[in-house]
Amino acid sequence: MTKAKTPFPTKDDILAFVKDNPGKLSKRDIARAFHIRGDKRIALKKLLREMSQDGLLDKGHKGSVHVGGDLPPVCVVEVTGLDKMGDLMARPIDFKGEAPPPITIFAEDKRGNLSVHDQALVRLAQDRDSKEVSYVAKVIRKLERASILVMGVFRREDDNIAHVHPTDKKNRNHYLIAKCDWNGARDGELVLVDARTAKTSRRHMGPKRAVVKDCLGSLDEPKSISLIAIHTHGILTEFTEQALVEAGKSIEPALDNRVDLRSLPLITVDPADARDHDDAIWAEKDTDPKNDGGWHVIIAIADVAHYVTPGSALEKDARTRGNSTYFPDRVVPMLPEALSNGLCSLKEGEDRYTLAVHIWFDRRGKKIRHKFVRALMRSAGGLSYEEFQSAHEGQVSDRAAPLLDTVIEPLYGAYECLKRGRDYREPLNLVMPERKIILDDASNVTGIHPRQALDAHKLVEEFMIQANVAAAEELEQKGWPCIYRIHEQPSEEKLNALREFLASLGYNFAKGMVQRPKLFNNILRKVEDTPHSEVINIIILRTQSQAIYSTDNQGHFGLSLARYAHFTSPIRRFADLMVHRALIGALKLGSDGLAKADRENMVETADHISKTERISMIAERESTDRYVAAFMGQHVGEEFNARIAGVSRAGLFVAFEETGGDGFIPVSSMVGDYFRHDKDLHMLEGEYTGIIYQLGDAVTVRLKQANRMTGGLLCELIDPQLTSKSNRKKPPAKSKGRGRPSRRQKK
Repeated sequence: MTKAKTPFPTKDDILAFVKDNPGKLSKRDIARAFHIRGDKRIALKKLLREMSQDGLLDKGHKGSVHVGGDLPPVCVVEVTGLDKMGDLMARPIDFKGEAPPPITIFAEDKRGNLSVHDQALVRLAQDRDSKEVSYVAKVIRKLERASILVMGVFRREDDNIAHVHPTDKKNRNHYLIAKCDWNGARDGELVLVDARTAKTSRRHMGPKRAVVKDCLGSLDEPKSISLIAIHTHGILTEFTEQALVEAGKSIEPALDNRVDLRSLPLITVDPADARDHDDAIWAEKDTDPKNDGGWHVIIAIADVAHYVTPGSALEKDARTRGNSTYFPDRVVPMLPEALSNGLCSLKEGEDRYTLAVHIWFDRRGKKIRHKFVRALMRSAGGLSYEEFQSAHEGQVSDRAAPLLDTVIEPLYGAYECLKRGRDYREPLNLVMPERKIILDDASNVTGIHPRQALDAHKLVEEFMIQANVAAAEELEQKGWPCIYRIHEQPSEEKLNALREFLASLGYNFAKGMVQRPKLFNNILRKVEDTPHSEVINIIILRTQSQAIYSTDNQGHFGLSLARYAHFTSPIRRFADLMVHRALIGALKLGSDGLAKADRENMVETADHISKTERISMIAERESTDRYVAAFMGQHVGEEFNARIAGVSRAGLFVAFEETGGDGFIPVSSMVGDYFRHDKDLHMLEGEYTGIIYQLGDAVTVRLKQANRMTGGLLCELIDPQLTSKSNRKKPPAKSKGRGRPSRRQKK
């Protein structure tokens, strides 16, 4: 009897086999399972390569194969920090996706004695108790790795010994420094230390030993606050010598073959302390009789592509940075000052190269057409947002007076028209208060105030959005590559969590409908001017996905736009420079358009600048937290009104109402009850008293500690009901079905 031949497997066959056999599978295992021998192994190898390229399969440790998007059962991870329960958090070293799922190494796993920045070979298993994809890891062995510099504060113990305490609050190590390794460090000074090069006995117990590599100045100096973030996140502050030479050789603008816009009174509108001016705007009523009630606007953007050319040292430095980073006391620019604050900045009364777009709108705010030109302009005025709006409201400064009738009022007229178009598409309308750090000349914090939201901000924002849309549309119509700014709609998991939370507050969020920003706005309108308004704005923001750069257009959910790119800030964003180059090439506006290398590396560039943007955002936020902590240090022991901004099993995160500072109340300090954490409803519930503390609740706190080194504010909850252990009615037990208690027991 002839044995039947096994058919060669399809991609679906292989994918099903890998899914059904989770673990350490090799190519040999797959070949054996499908009886593949001889020359057919070459075809299998090719098929597996295609599946890897398509994202269906990924390679793991020592060539193992697993389903694409999942983590392999064995992989190398780096410890990134600790969670609130003291467990180690880690990330996979070779993950190729956008954001790796969280990995937890429980504190009980002593194998390897790991700390922050250490690498280890681990065995992974999915965390079945988590609703989102996450993993728990078991350490196989710790791996040796290159030296890692740690920033900390040098504290001298005696004539021979000193300790360094890290500025990163996630790093709970402290480092022992022998006198021979001080290298000139002084008590209280910020230092960078290397724990890998210190000579340590194998029997050494206690703090890790380290060597001081660099001294950065006193922690008490105000400038040290932003320095901590700069060094912690590896933000580059120095340009290469060649880049500085290239920037210095840039020549003053001349008309050449450009469109002359110097006769038009274009103006810049920026924050009063703006350090660079990327964009200028102008508007007039459309003179075309066929477009009655329509408007013609011009958005002129600094022509950075003229100065930063493909393959130059300036380009390499700019791409490495990805973007400028802004701190309360300084800016770390993407371009050298000769360009960022010089020839590229649209300064009042000075000729500047621009890439400008004319856009015509009908009376409903719908775009009719647009046209891009390379031009020469001369700013007629550089106004602050406050100055610009005050002039419109009748309080006209001497600087704004000559511009009121010819520039400012027409701009507001055009904005009223554009608002109709904005209202029609209805983007997500979140109201998120921002804080502004006020510094004196010595960079000391003198105050922290809410940043005022003005119509002038919305006006400029809408003009920039329209220019960005025009850029994306133009490149798409011409068939040219584009780095889009994409914002995908929220995941179903996050929507379900939001729906459940809203239900606990008595609000209904429709299920099964096509997701649009309008649905979120309906909820926001319902809660406007209610005690729940702030918390629901926060939770809807957290429901959204992270906006990123991508060559694959997915639309912009938050702005309710089918296509969107960043075009209006090339001085401070590399993405905008790439879009400028693409437009120059697509429209044949010069020889300095998109280069071959730009095209080949565009996917990688989009990934890279998404990461640098995220790093800058974290660094800026941490720096702001440290400035707030420095300011609040003089108020330790005082009581403040706050609102619960986050809930974890370890305690409550609170936002101070006056300063916006972020504090933490450890659950261990909440004496009087044992609290149960409900992750889905964002609350802590007293086991005996039934007291509930939920996201958004107003609370009174006492500031116990303000750490300017880490930015941490440690607080104590002031609640007489808790401290007196009042015997309140306990909430009903959680339902075993789908529902949850819909009525809050507290407040």
